[in-house]
Amino acid sequence: MEILIKPVVTEKMTDQSEKLHRYGFIVDHTANKIQIKNAVEKMYGVSVETVNTMNYAGKSKSKFTKAGLISGKTNKYKKAIVTVTDGDVIDFYSNI
Repeated sequence: MEILIKPVVTEKMTDQSEKLHRYGFIVDHTANKIQIKNAVEKMYGVSVETVNTMNYAGKSKSKFTKAGLISGKTNKYKKAIVTVTDGDVIDFYSNI
């Protein structure tokens, strides 16, 4: 089971990473805070202070087309905000 799915790279998270040393990740929805902390420490080699998690429910979406009404649902996901110690930095762009 892969716990970390992808990092959240937005303007808001970039600002928080520079000022508050916080980084966002989309994680597996069954993972708990201890598993997320261990996965981040193992993958990036940093020491994690705190982990905050948020569960997002899937939303119902619908649109009108020539064929009629098409309805569906977006996926649910879990987001984790990880705070690292002051000296540690996670660089998402080093693998590119």
